[in-house]
Amino acid sequence: MIVHYLRVAKRHLFHYWHVNLISLLGLAVALMSGLVIFLVVNYMFSFDRYHPHLDRSYWIVTDIKREKTMPTDAAPRPLADVLRREYAFVESAVRLETFYGRTLSVPDGKGGWEKKFAEARTVCFTEPQYFELFGVDWIAGNPKTALKAPNTIVLSERYVRKYFDTTATAAMGRTIRLDNQANLVVTGVVKDPPPNTQLRYDAFVSYATIPVQEGPKALDDWQGLQAMCFVRLREGADPGLLVKTLPVIRQKYLPAEEVAQYDYQVLPLAELNHERSGTAPRPILYALVGIGVLLVMAGCVNFINLATARALKRAREIGVRKVMGSTRWQLIGQFMLETSLLVILSMVVALLLTQLSLPLVNQTLATQIEMLRPELSILDVFQPQALGWFIGLLIGVVILAGLYPALVLARFSPAKVLSVQPAGRKRKGMTVRQALILGQFVLMQVFILSVLVMTTQLRHMQQVEWGFRLDSTLVVFLPQHQATAFAPLRDQWMRIPGVEQVAFGSDPPASAYNRPSPFSYHTATQPEPFETRVRAIDENYLSLFGLSLIAGRNVRAADTSGREVLVNEMMVKQLGISSVGSIIGKSLRVKDAERVIVGVVRNFRSGDLHQPISPITLIHDVPHSRVAMLRLRTADKSQTIKAIQQVWDKLLPDQVYHGDDLPDLISSFTATERLLSGLVQGFALIAIGLSILGLYGMVTFLTELKAKEIGVRRILGAQTTQLLWLLGREFGKLLGLGFLVAASIGAWLLSGWLQQYTYRISVSGWLLGGTLVSAALITALTVSRQVVKAVRSNPVHYLKSE
Repeated sequence: MIVHYLRVAKRHLFHYWHVNLISLLGLAVALMSGLVIFLVVNYMFSFDRYHPHLDRSYWIVTDIKREKTMPTDAAPRPLADVLRREYAFVESAVRLETFYGRTLSVPDGKGGWEKKFAEARTVCFTEPQYFELFGVDWIAGNPKTALKAPNTIVLSERYVRKYFDTTATAAMGRTIRLDNQANLVVTGVVKDPPPNTQLRYDAFVSYATIPVQEGPKALDDWQGLQAMCFVRLREGADPGLLVKTLPVIRQKYLPAEEVAQYDYQVLPLAELNHERSGTAPRPILYALVGIGVLLVMAGCVNFINLATARALKRAREIGVRKVMGSTRWQLIGQFMLETSLLVILSMVVALLLTQLSLPLVNQTLATQIEMLRPELSILDVFQPQALGWFIGLLIGVVILAGLYPALVLARFSPAKVLSVQPAGRKRKGMTVRQALILGQFVLMQVFILSVLVMTTQLRHMQQVEWGFRLDSTLVVFLPQHQATAFAPLRDQWMRIPGVEQVAFGSDPPASAYNRPSPFSYHTATQPEPFETRVRAIDENYLSLFGLSLIAGRNVRAADTSGREVLVNEMMVKQLGISSVGSIIGKSLRVKDAERVIVGVVRNFRSGDLHQPISPITLIHDVPHSRVAMLRLRTADKSQTIKAIQQVWDKLLPDQVYHGDDLPDLISSFTATERLLSGLVQGFALIAIGLSILGLYGMVTFLTELKAKEIGVRRILGAQTTQLLWLLGREFGKLLGLGFLVAASIGAWLLSGWLQQYTYRISVSGWLLGGTLVSAALITALTVSRQVVKAVRSNPVHYLKSE
């Protein structure tokens, strides 16, 4: 019997190969979409799940409570040491600090350097306990002692190759220079970190090096938040003990007036990639899962529509089989076998398409999300944890895509089908099928509306007026851990023909580093109820960026004490001062120093577009400059930048040059939106493609169902336009109803998404109208050929058996 089933299934699949190919490709594309989303989401959820004793490992972070609660991913430096020394329920604790703007060099033994690297994010200060808490495989050295002494460093295999181009054992004992201030001795080599970790460090410098560089009291700072703190509790210890202990520590070690401003939180280590400093917030991952499920279901619906649309062509076969004694369950078995074969072939094609698309997915994620180096492969589907999900998906698709068509086919009455009475003409069956197509119309139009809204919002954000000049501006990052001779740099750069202006400061006007600072105004002894964003500037800052003064004057070079500050209009407004000029000469205490306001500048945007314009304070504080900003002439910029780097290498030979165009830095503010818009556009194309297949199935069904009616109407004199209306009105009704549902759902969802932006568009009528017009055009192009073909066919072809 099974052999017979297979023979019939093979014959049927090859006989109707063109329709079956459409079914196969539609289901394969839907499954491919689901597999890609599964692999991405599974990869994001796998972050930092490989560490030993994950169930009792925690991450301690700090909330700063001021004008608003500001969550951070850091904790005070002494916290980890206090926890492991004073509390028995803590098995181990470790602190680490990520490198930013540090230079590591390999001496050549002649007073110079073989190599030098600007390091950020992949190097950290940490303690020996790091290797107890986290899953790190050692190649050389002793994990318990390698980082005990100051000025020691542990490298990964790839950093051994990067710095010394040698083997792990040969690197032991070699020297690396840190910021041209301290020699670090290599005391250990570990395996490269896996890609699915937020702790992606390739070099570990001993934490004992910090007091050597910063002074003996550097590790006693309870108010600074420089370190990340991780804790592992003893076996059986209640995590509630840790939660209750943190307020006690806060009361004990923080000044009484600042206790209320800090709140320590305990998070599971497994949340490292999904909370605060993570790259994959859970709402986005859950939304992706929902999209994947919808796309797989849309593929199954297409399969059902095409299978049932072909039911009429097999009506006589079913009637003969029933007359010959086939039972309903035998027929269901036959059709389920055919479905299984098609689904298995679709899954094979889906696996192939998935593997072909993964390089692009990996590249896109790595490009759009900083520090993410995914290595997604189709082999991940066959891992033990994923294999059960994959087999379950396969079985679920077979049941979902095959059971309903099999039941429809198996319940045909032999008397009706053999007497050539139309089968499947019950309104109930049509209602189910119409509901499925309606769902596809809704899905397609929601995706079209999402693409239109997100693309328009992204364009709106890119066209927003920033309030300062940003074109032809080069940002050069200065050394952070050694004094910089600003005057020689400025003089040498200004001699380059392509350089118009040079300014120094902590940040450009708009920056990703936008942490607010408390301040007190004039005679107030307590901080104001709101905070200000602070920028360190020099006297050339305003003219370089085209920032205009509306009251007072610019800061002066003669102010060597950093007393003079400028504020923006928003600061004046929020202080409740009606006359802008009256604020000039008033005192302002900010960054633990008494200063004086000498001018007011016109408002400009200081950060991303999620936030409104903030109160800004510009402090004349050149020694705290982190960047140099150079206004370039547009002609021959490449030669100018080369000359700028040559000056850098001459005056700062121990440092690595790093410069970026300011427009590129500003564009990073919309990186998340661009990635989200790209994902939605890609999935929208897939959803539209699946909808087209669904429409094809529907029009095929209707033309088969109404074939004899069309023939009779043609003989009785019906015009072609009348017959087109007869078939087209079905789609018009479903399209209109689908639009009403999609517009309501889409407008609600997208309006909520737009609320996160201060400067945003609205879901307007033209966007909804564009969605309806686009869906109507897609529908018309999809169904028109099949409908016209049916209407123009010779009626004799349909009526010859009557």
